[in-house]
This record gives sequence, C-alpha cells and structure tokens, in this order.
Amino acid sequence: MSAPATTATPHVRGAVLTRHFARHYAEMVVVMLAGMGLLGVPARWATDGVWPGVDGDDPTLMLARMAATMTLPMIPWMRWRGHGGLPTLEMAGAMVVPAIGVIALLEAGVIETVWVAMTVEHVAMFIAMFVAMVAGPLEYSH
Repeated sequence: MSAPATTATPHVRGAVLTRHFARHYAEMVVVMLAGMGLLGVPARWATDGVWPGVDGDDPTLMLARMAATMTLPMIPWMRWRGHGGLPTLEMAGAMVVPAIGVIALLEAGVIETVWVAMTVEHVAMFIAMFVAMVAGPLEYSH
C-alpha cells in the first residue's frame, strides 16, 4: 500500500523543480564562462586569420567573438543534458540576439565605451537566458 498523499507534496515538488531550474541556469553560466576562458584565444586567432586587416581589438569584433565563445559550448552542453533542438536554438538566440543589439548600439554611438557595451551585453544575455527558461519551465526543470 502506498503512503497517503500529504499537503506538503506539491510544495516539495515545486521546490525540486525550482532547484533543477536554478541548477540548469547555473550550469549554463559556468559553461558560458568556461567557453569564454577556453575559446577566447583560439577565437582571436581565427578572426585574425579570417580578417587579417581588421584590428583584433576592434570592439565590434571583440563583442561578437565573446558572444560566439559563450554560445558555442552551450549548444553541445544542452544537447548532452537532453534538451531538444528547439530549446537549444532558443537558448543560443538568447545569447546572440542581445549581442547583436549591443553591437548595433555601439556602432550607432549610443554606447561609447567597450566596457559599458560588454557589461550591457552580459546583463542582457543573462536576462534573455532567464526569460527563455521561464517561457519553457518544464524544459528546464527536469
């Protein structure tokens, strides 16, 4: 005979789902930071090789490289953790779209310093990632 249901069951289930959701968010942040750290130099070499006439310290190029080095490792990590193609694509979009927006603001002169642009880019990415996760809570709570 199974144990009787208690009134705490929905609360406990909600706490577990919240813990899984938070763990996924933290994992993604760690993977993104690791990607930036591990892929930063190879990405610099790649862009220098592809665009030899462009200054490697160009703010637009740097912001784009940063978005790529944070997004690329996230894709296989999400797939390895069992996420489907669409959620993986949505999460990649949550990284790339803010980067494009910040680059546009920098190019338009709305943002004038690269450090402000970098800060805005990261904050916007973290918010967009959270919004994508909230939009599909069951995907990120298992």
